[in-house]
Amino acid sequence: MNQRKKISIVSGCYNEEGNIEEFVGRVRTVMAGLPQYDCEIIVIDNCSTDRSRELLRAMASADKRLKVIFNTRNFGHIRSPYHALLQAEGDAVMLLVSDLQDPPELIPEFLARWEEGSKVVAGVKEQSDESPLFFLARRLYYRVVTKLSDTELIENFTGFGLYDRAVMDYLRKLGDPYPYFRGLVADSGFQTSRIVYRQPVRKRGFSKNNFYTLYDIAMLGFTSHSKVPLRLAAMLGFATSLLSLLVALVYLAYKLLFWSRFPVGTAPLVIGIFFFASVQLFFIGILGEYIGAIYTQVLKRPLVVEKERINF
Repeated sequence: MNQRKKISIVSGCYNEEGNIEEFVGRVRTVMAGLPQYDCEIIVIDNCSTDRSRELLRAMASADKRLKVIFNTRNFGHIRSPYHALLQAEGDAVMLLVSDLQDPPELIPEFLARWEEGSKVVAGVKEQSDESPLFFLARRLYYRVVTKLSDTELIENFTGFGLYDRAVMDYLRKLGDPYPYFRGLVADSGFQTSRIVYRQPVRKRGFSKNNFYTLYDIAMLGFTSHSKVPLRLAAMLGFATSLLSLLVALVYLAYKLLFWSRFPVGTAPLVIGIFFFASVQLFFIGILGEYIGAIYTQVLKRPLVVEKERINF
């Protein structure tokens, strides 16, 4: 008799007391309708300060299929879910957020694509019920990163998807301490199919993403999968230096021809100094991002430090 395949459902949690019970309940309901699979649910709590931990303990004590990891502190929205992914033992691993904006009811569709042979099944967020302006900004970001990347990235892909065991084994070998997960998936080259969905609005609570976390993801995407900013700095530096030389020569010739009628003045000097200083500062910041990414890789710190595990 063939052994049943095991599916791991993985999610991160931070202050989701209003959503975590419904999330786990909906996942259980979906998997109950798929009796041909064994199932484990892994939730990693990133040191919540509300009742999330209490609720997770209660649910885990009632259902041994729910496995919980408690972190010693908040290790951020990039490292914590990725660490949980690497702990999954399933033949296929589903990653979705616990705020219910990744609909658990789509799990059967992802599994069907996987059974057809896809090693990666990516959820593509073509539409969203969130703020139109915010959604537009996200789409613009994905488009820019995709255009500048050395790897063909999946636009409007947030990580919501299914990953075969072969993909997970590949990710475990990388040992990346601060991974740009979407880029790693695209860079792996595994056979990928896409499922288009409409992202629902968050039911309860507030998004934990702020300007800094979104900026962090954006810069991680640029520095992990594109050398374009560095090359742009070199090319722009050469172009502006050439332009400065031409302007200086024109300025000198004009002064020599109209010595008495053309005052040199300080305005051009001040404007030029501020312009080139701002350009230099911008690209020094870009270099700093790349150096910071290298520094993080060299440190080789663990993704998270666990405080406790339940049901593992």
